[in-house]
Amino acid sequence: MVTAHPLPEGFTEIEVFAIGTALLVEALLGFCLNGLTIISFRKIKELRTPSNLLVLSIALADCGICINAFIAAFSSFLRYWPYGSDGCQIHGFHGFLTALASISSSAAVAWDRYHHYCTRSRLQWSTAASMMVFAWLFAAFWSVMPLLGWGEYDYEPLRTCCTLDYSKGDRNYVTFLFALSTFNFMIPGFIMLTAYQSIHQKFRKTGHFKFNTGLPLKTLVICWGPYCLLCSYAAVENVMFIPPKYRMIPALIAKTVPTVDAFVYALGNENYRGGIWQFLTGQKIEKAEVDNKTK
Repeated sequence: MVTAHPLPEGFTEIEVFAIGTALLVEALLGFCLNGLTIISFRKIKELRTPSNLLVLSIALADCGICINAFIAAFSSFLRYWPYGSDGCQIHGFHGFLTALASISSSAAVAWDRYHHYCTRSRLQWSTAASMMVFAWLFAAFWSVMPLLGWGEYDYEPLRTCCTLDYSKGDRNYVTFLFALSTFNFMIPGFIMLTAYQSIHQKFRKTGHFKFNTGLPLKTLVICWGPYCLLCSYAAVENVMFIPPKYRMIPALIAKTVPTVDAFVYALGNENYRGGIWQFLTGQKIEKAEVDNKTK
C-alpha cells in the first residue's frame, strides 16, 4: 500500500485497500469474460448474427465499465485521484457513457427476444446496427449533459474516482436526476419487464421454458437499484449524514454488472457459449443456428 498520501476522510487503511481490491477483482473478471465474448463474436462466424450484435454491444459497454473500475482501483491504492479535475470529468463521463449504454443495450436485447419468441419475426442487420448506434448515442447524450452544466461530475466519497455529484441535491441535480432515471432506468426497465412477461406467458402456453425470463430484469434491479436509490434519496434528503464507506457500497455493487451480464447474455446463452467453447478449443459448434436465447 502506498503511504505517501493520507487516508481519505472516513476510511481506515483496511477499508481503502478492500475497496481497491474489490474494484480490481471486479474489473479483471468482468474484462476477461466480456473480452472473451467480443473476441468469440469476431472469430466465430456462427456467432455473427444480428441478435448477437446486441449482445456484443452489452459486452463492449461492460468492458468500458471495467476499464473505469481499473482506473478507480489504481487510484484507490494510491489513496488519491492523480489525474486532476479534468481527468475527473472524463472519468465521470466515461463511467456514465458505458453504464447507460449497457442498460440501453440490455433493453434492446429484451425487445429482440420478445419479437423472436412472440411474433416470430427475425431481426435484420440494419435494425440491429441502428439499435446499437442509438443505444450508444443516447447514452452519450445523457453522459455529456453534466459536462454542459445540467448535473455535475465530482469525486466519489472515497475521492479516488468520479461520478454524478449527488451531495448538493439542488434543483439542477433534481431535474437532471429525474430525467436521467426516467429515460435510462425506468423506461428500459419497463421494456424489459413487459417483454419478458410476454415471453414467460408464451413459454407457459408451450410448456417449454427456454431460459429464465426473470433473470435479466433482476440483474438490472439488483446491480443498479442501490445506486439509483442512493441518488434518488439525495434528491429529497441530504445523504451526507451516511458514512462515506457506506455510500461507496452501491458503486461497488454496480461494478459487478460486467461479470453478471457476461453470464446472463453470453455464457448463459447455449449457442453463444458453444461459440466461445469453439474459440477456446477449436471444436466445431454442432448447431449452426446461433441466436440470443439464454438458458
